[in-house]
Amino acid sequence: MSVLIYTESENGAFRKNAWEVASYGAQLAKAMGTEAVALAINVTDPSALASYGVARVLQVNDPRMDTFNARAAATYLEKAVAETGARVVVVGSSADAKFAAPILAGNLKAGYAPNVVALPESTSPLVVRRTVFSNKGFAHTELSGNTAIIGVSSNAFGTVEAQGDARAEAFAPEVSDAAFGTRSVSVDKATDKIAIADADIVVSGGRGLKGPENWNLIEELAGVLGAATACSKPVSDMGWRPHSEHVGQTGKPVASNLYIAIGISGAIQHLAGVNASKVKVVINNDPEAPFFKAADYGIVGDAFEVVPELIEKLKEFKAQNA
Repeated sequence: MSVLIYTESENGAFRKNAWEVASYGAQLAKAMGTEAVALAINVTDPSALASYGVARVLQVNDPRMDTFNARAAATYLEKAVAETGARVVVVGSSADAKFAAPILAGNLKAGYAPNVVALPESTSPLVVRRTVFSNKGFAHTELSGNTAIIGVSSNAFGTVEAQGDARAEAFAPEVSDAAFGTRSVSVDKATDKIAIADADIVVSGGRGLKGPENWNLIEELAGVLGAATACSKPVSDMGWRPHSEHVGQTGKPVASNLYIAIGISGAIQHLAGVNASKVKVVINNDPEAPFFKAADYGIVGDAFEVVPELIEKLKEFKAQNA
């Protein structure tokens, strides 16, 4: 018996969310009195997982997985469950993980609980606490059956350093080409920006910016903070910004440590997608904007006056504390 951890990677290196998922899986394995085993696909240095309590790493080297394939990833996980006798599989909350986990659950006839925010309150039976209703409430979900799949909500558990061996073992089960029936023809990525999914800070703009020519305010503030840039749905719909920057319930979900909304009124769909952020700051000249009710901090003012001043103050602070 073990806890199996799916650690996501890109270009031979672990993604940021791998550390949180590994931490959760290792702490869960400790509570269950078993070992934490990670599945790593096309990773150059799996030993990095040792700092988060992982005992073993099943290392897959498959060029076909250089571009993510959900069905193939689920197949590798299914084979790893059989190899390790895992009772629990821990995955993240990225788009990739949310594609692969339901397929794995169907293959294993296992329960899948996404958006989990804490270690199980009970391991026998397995009961987890997770967010529901767009992060407006919590549910206590019991996972029965021989295998359970836990999807850890981003930025909810954090990273926990613990000593592990991370013994790397080559893992090469037979995965037929049929698992790769769907394939990516091309992938376009912005290489000069911080990804929204990996960002600790996100600076987002809305229609209050009045046009794409004013987006330098968002980009300059993001540059000072080392943040990712994002936008509301109307902004992407009007073509001011690419759809890849659209955050909210119908766009990319945000679970950053700090989310700054500038010129965004706060429609319910937008708030539902960013509610998981730990601290929310809103800058808007309308004191009745719905976002103020959801924000931790709010500034009523003209973004074209407030943001430049904020940028200057941040630059001064950084210079004094360099």
